[in-house]
Formats: sequence, C-alpha cells, structure tokens
Amino acid sequence: MSVDHAHWARYLQAAVDDRREVTGIGAQLGAEMSLDDAYLVQDALLAARLFHGESLAGAKLGLTSKAKQQQMGVDEPGYGWVSRSSVVPGPDAEVVISELIHPRVEPEFVFVMGDDLEGDDCTADDVLDRTALVVGGIEVIDSRFEAFKFTLPDVIADNTSAARVVVGTAGIAPRDVDLREVTCTFTVDGEVTGTATGEALLGSPAECVALLVRHLARSGRGLKAGWVVPAGAPLDARPFGVGTVATASYSHFGDVTVRGV
Repeated sequence: MSVDHAHWARYLQAAVDDRREVTGIGAQLGAEMSLDDAYLVQDALLAARLFHGESLAGAKLGLTSKAKQQQMGVDEPGYGWVSRSSVVPGPDAEVVISELIHPRVEPEFVFVMGDDLEGDDCTADDVLDRTALVVGGIEVIDSRFEAFKFTLPDVIADNTSAARVVVGTAGIAPRDVDLREVTCTFTVDGEVTGTATGEALLGSPAECVALLVRHLARSGRGLKAGWVVPAGAPLDARPFGVGTVATASYSHFGDVTVRGV
C-alpha cells in the first residue's frame, strides 16, 4: 500500500494548528513508511506552508549527537527546514509557550551562510569556505507526537520537531577557531544540565552541515546565502515551560538565553 504523503502532511499541520499531540505515523503504518516516504511527507508539509505565505530562512539538522540519538532512540541524523516565522532574534529572547504543544530546549551551533552551497560532493572545507559566521543558538523543539516518542521516519516527516530557533549575534568567522573545540554549557533554571564541545556533533559541526548539503543535492536543492543552519544539539533537550529560563554559554559565541512566557 502506498503512503499518502499529502494526507500525513495535513495530519501534522493540524496538530500544529490545534496545539495537540497526535499518534505517531509509524505506529499507524508500521514498516510501510520508509525514510524516503518520510521526506516526501516533509516536502508536502513544506509546500503547503509556502503556499500559505511562509518563507524559508534556512535548513537544519537534528539528532547529530550521540546524546540526542540515544535520548530519542534513533541512529542517524534527520534533515529539515527553518521557516522565517520560527526564527527568534537573540541573544536574549522570549517564546510563547501557549503556541506550542510540549516544547523542549537544546543548544545549537548555528551556521550563517555567506554564499550558496550545493552539491553531492560537498565537504566540511566547502562549508567553512561558504559560511559567513558561526553563532550560538537555542532551538525550541516541539514534536507533534504523543509523549515526545517517535521513530526516525516520524521525526523526519514532522520536520525534525522544528518549532522555534533563537539565533545569537556574537559570531566568529568559521576558520577563526577549530569548531570541534568550541565549548557549550547549557543551564536551565540555574542548573547546569551539561557541557560539550562541537566535536559531539558527529565529530565536526562543519561535517554535519556537509551531510545536509549532500542530502539536499539528492533532490536538486542546496543552501542559500543568508540562511541560518542549525547544525544540531550537542546536549540533551530539556523541558521548557512558562517561567523556564535556559542559557547556552559558548566559549567563542557568548551567551544565548530564552525564556518561556
């Protein structure tokens, strides 16, 4: 039986619009939904949002650290899109919790593209050459699935749980420091929840972005100059509610803070 990609895109969009969690697609279809099907659902979801006036501000990766993969029970990254309406200027920001379902927060290494970048042979060096700045960020993720539980096809169909991303302003040129050595400490309501370096992102934040570019090349797409590209979270996501204050402190990017209101 073929997967009705448009149907499942509408299913997920309704969850976003109604602020309610829904049963995982994989739980309903089982093995019938492949990764290719999941990306086609994601494409249908994106196409509908663009048709209704949304625009793109970037592309993103999810599940690019072993910590995140273990937390969510998957074994490879997922790729998705950053909508313009989801970008919240930092470094100090507020996010309205009532607009979301069951949000969580996690720190991000964010690449700001200086030039277009595409190609199925993209390397980490190509990424560094085409990046204008690397800044700190915090992503507010919000899986539409019940209890934040999902398969890899589920989370891909759901645009890698994208909801909001706070983008800092204190950036560095991509070759000013080895990004694998940049340290991030995440603090939620005064408690340090973890510390990691860029190396936690599958060995190299720039290689993560190269993986994204090679993935996009399969469908003839690429990154655009000016886009923001969250490369993934080096640490576990934490619950985020009204009154929660989360700060990501980076050794080279300064602090980024988000408050739930």
